[in-house]
Amino acid sequence: MLHEFAARGSIARTAEALGYTPSAVSQQLAVLEREAGTPLLDRTARSAGLTDAGRRLASYAERILAMVEEAESDLSARASEPAGRVVVTGFPSAAVAFAPALARSLRAHPQLSLLLRQSAPDEGLQLVRSGEVEVAIVDDWTGRLAADLGGLNSTLSKATDELDPAQGVLSYYHLVRDPLVLVVARTHPAADPDRPVDLRELRNEMWLAAPAGEPSREAVDRLLAAVGVTPPVPSEFEGLGTIANLVARGLGIAIMPRLAVGAYEKRLVVRELPAGLDLARDVFAVARTASLMRPSVSVVVSALRAGARSMSQRAAAHDSHDPGPDADLADSHALAEAQELSEAQEFSEAQEAGDGQDPHGDQPHGQHEHQEA
Repeated sequence: MLHEFAARGSIARTAEALGYTPSAVSQQLAVLEREAGTPLLDRTARSAGLTDAGRRLASYAERILAMVEEAESDLSARASEPAGRVVVTGFPSAAVAFAPALARSLRAHPQLSLLLRQSAPDEGLQLVRSGEVEVAIVDDWTGRLAADLGGLNSTLSKATDELDPAQGVLSYYHLVRDPLVLVVARTHPAADPDRPVDLRELRNEMWLAAPAGEPSREAVDRLLAAVGVTPPVPSEFEGLGTIANLVARGLGIAIMPRLAVGAYEKRLVVRELPAGLDLARDVFAVARTASLMRPSVSVVVSALRAGARSMSQRAAAHDSHDPGPDADLADSHALAEAQELSEAQEFSEAQEAGDGQDPHGDQPHGQHEHQEA
């Protein structure tokens, strides 16, 4: 109970997560305080927070729960075949991009089942830490996470069977570095590959962007400010998929993460930004260290990393414009899946022209609450 309160930050949210009433949660926390012999919560008329003693006890609770999970994982590790259900969450563009790799892992392990959820980018760590999901795909625009973990070429490059225990309760695995790119319609003058990208020339274009305050928007604003470009106030849309859809229709231009272009790749033109404008986000898979002893969780993390390698191969092939026959053969499965995603997107957009028009663009029905920006 205390561990859940520490993760949720309020009695109401703790009650909602556990399926209790707020009154029941408050009473159980009061009982815990009496047993501990010291105040654990600092209560006010409108809120409650942990005291120093409460934070220390919550830290012990997290470690105890991790040890319990480690014991369960140790027993599961003796199974010869990955089995059971693994819950994965990711921000929308990552969920779409890595779904084919996860689907391949299911084909290889028929006793394994998967629930892939979409969540807001800032929810992933909390969900995996609280145990609601086994693996989260998260992003970091600051570069601090990679730096704090010792760089992308050290512990982050380890295989799942070579875990670094120094990572603590959570283990992080770097998947891809996702750069910002310029996206324009195929008929736009800037789509010409022989024409250098000059953001100053595009100052007065119809710019589309995520709402102010969103991580991708802040990155774009920093990039434009670095080259002295202050475009007119852009039109703002929640959901990077929605922005890609509008750009593909010739309704504006945008700068957005490469991963978010997704199935719109064939309907718009992606231009790399000039040298020196290398703003990017790092994308990680995160799992509880203890859970990685379970074959099912280890398989899922390995599948995500294999998918990331395929993406890197495609990016390298795109940059060289001549991947060669060996690269084509090695990446044929990933390319086929990208084509399937593109065809599915085109079918979805064809439906928009009919009675089932979806005002949120490429977001799946019933999932509009998790827009990525």
